[in-house]
Amino acid sequence: MYIVELNYLQPLTAVDALLPQHIEWLQQHFAAGHFISAGAKQPRTGGMILVKDMPEAQLKSILQQDPFQQVAEYRINQVQFSRTGTGFEQLQHY
Repeated sequence: MYIVELNYLQPLTAVDALLPQHIEWLQQHFAAGHFISAGAKQPRTGGMILVKDMPEAQLKSILQQDPFQQVAEYRINQVQFSRTGTGFEQLQHY
């Protein structure tokens, strides 16, 4: 699986202007089964997306379609969890 970290490069006013389109993009990829979870970092300096395993080129193509490309930079981390807490065992299979 991947953990994608977004870091905002623009003021929150610019981020908020693109938020409805970003949420629509997220919903498309949740519906397609690509994304596991997503949310804003606190303090609100960016966000995080948990992504199911796929070829990295496919993930990069998906990320290129995000409207937040205009206001954020992305850091992609691939991870394979070998241990999880009770109730989170399914993360070992993504």
